[in-house]
Amino acid sequence: MNKTVLALALTFGVTAFAANAQTTVSDTDGNGVYSIEEMTAAYPDMDAALFGQIDVDGSGAIDADELQAAREGGLISA
Repeated sequence: MNKTVLALALTFGVTAFAANAQTTVSDTDGNGVYSIEEMTAAYPDMDAALFGQIDVDGSGAIDADELQAAREGGLISA
């Protein structure tokens, strides 16, 4: 019984951790926004068209708000 409870608790704990895991995008040049190169490093399927969709203000870079909106909108995985 105790082993079963422990196994269930572990399963739920790992599942909860995986659900909260988030892809980290590194701002390698420290300018506060993400270039297509930085985004591609985190999201290998990133292409210019997707980058353009996420970059709603057309600045050529993705800021934290645009990144969060893309995640929430399902354009990219969290």
